[in-house]
Amino acid sequence: MEKLNLNDGHIIPVVGFGTYKLNGTQGVHAIVNALNNGYRVLDTAYNYENEGTVGKAISQSHVARDQVIVTSKLPGRYHDYDSAMIAIQESIYRLNVDYIDLYLIHWPNPKQGKFVEAWTALIDAQKAGLLKSIGVCNFLPEHIDTLEQETGVLPAINQIELHPYFNQQDVIDYHREKGIVIQAWSPIGRASNVINDETIATIAEKYNKSIPQVILKWHVQNGIVPIPKATSNQRQLENINIFDFSLDDEEMVKINNLTREDGRRKDQNPAIYEEF
Repeated sequence: MEKLNLNDGHIIPVVGFGTYKLNGTQGVHAIVNALNNGYRVLDTAYNYENEGTVGKAISQSHVARDQVIVTSKLPGRYHDYDSAMIAIQESIYRLNVDYIDLYLIHWPNPKQGKFVEAWTALIDAQKAGLLKSIGVCNFLPEHIDTLEQETGVLPAINQIELHPYFNQQDVIDYHREKGIVIQAWSPIGRASNVINDETIATIAEKYNKSIPQVILKWHVQNGIVPIPKATSNQRQLENINIFDFSLDDEEMVKINNLTREDGRRKDQNPAIYEEF
């Protein structure tokens, strides 16, 4: 597994594992299997209501705790400083770990206007050893500029919606300039037609790969960390088996050109969307 350097000195594998809607015993089995298959980044959130499932899977796997990067996220209703600190502690308790490797503010909730206060809590929790790396989700460049201006601390990661039908190239350029790694949620455009795209299908046939594999490779070659979710062993292995081929420049351009102005899967524009 290839890895990327974060701006805080930590490193992260270039492919993670999403756990949204993986709950209970079935969720534990799927996550344990993912760890056994080589995934080392587990992505959960307070609002996914499965931190306990993720923690149980970590304890049941044969992978050492210090080899697993556990990610969780702060919900919008806990953006004030004291609530954020308590929410962080509660996530640690539910995960049954001593610290969280990567903790993110789930949405900026700009109408609420407290994301700087939440960010200050994350900074202090990091200083206290509760969190290793801190970052954000769904933050626009203007929100990140505000964090930097108010606190002097940039996120290590910003997790955003990104896939071939919504490539956000201008946002990628901004993050490269700032030294912030992008993680992609919905990396293969879940519930969209991108997994049936003829352009990508032609490229996939050339390399004897599936369309999702080509899409995930496109992310990795763009310096993006995709976080695909899969419950079956076959899909888990397929999603991680992308390091034996490379897309050429022309193929990367063809996939980049698939982006659409209306490519966002849901009407969740971070400039106005509020998540609690």
